[in-house]
Amino acid sequence: MSAGTAPTDAVPARTDWRDTLREASDLALLGFAVAAAALPVLTLAPAVATASAALHDRTVTGSWPDARTSLTRFGRALPAGLAVSAAALAAAAVLAADLLALAGGRVPGGGPALALTAVVVAVLLGYAGLVAVAVGRTGGRGWRAAARRAARACPQRPGAWAAASGVCVLAVLLAVLVTPVAVPILGGYALAALHAVDARRPPEPS
Repeated sequence: MSAGTAPTDAVPARTDWRDTLREASDLALLGFAVAAAALPVLTLAPAVATASAALHDRTVTGSWPDARTSLTRFGRALPAGLAVSAAALAAAAVLAADLLALAGGRVPGGGPALALTAVVVAVLLGYAGLVAVAVGRTGGRGWRAAARRAARACPQRPGAWAAASGVCVLAVLLAVLVTPVAVPILGGYALAALHAVDARRPPEPS
């Protein structure tokens, strides 16, 4: 190789433990930010939408949005997000009551009915996770459009749907097992995992 000739093959930069630690810390902080913003309960959906938009920015641009951008997105997501939160919490309460009733033997059906209900819950959780990712792609707004996109994508890409369901079920199970203070951290990791699952899917046809 002659002097002054640059090598043709670029060596990719390695990720060391400090990068991994920084990424883990960022996701933990994101989880705590979501938990703080969701304290009024009905602000859960706007908080998740804002966090999802931040993760989307991190994936696309390599950097997190500034605080002003995230606060603006949260404010814009509030009107529709309050209704989404109410609907999601009501559905979660109904499904949880069904599971508890079946597990306690208060409702007929036994093991098969309990297993079927658990599968339905897992499927719905995966769908909800993909909706949250789709909302993040549009800056934290457009829940109806995101729900329609996820509804079309789920049957077309059942592998991604199953993976998203697995992420959500695992997150719920771990949330029951870990100490309460660690639950927000788990939420940040789960949302990042959902974005990773979605990123592995082939692009949607136009």
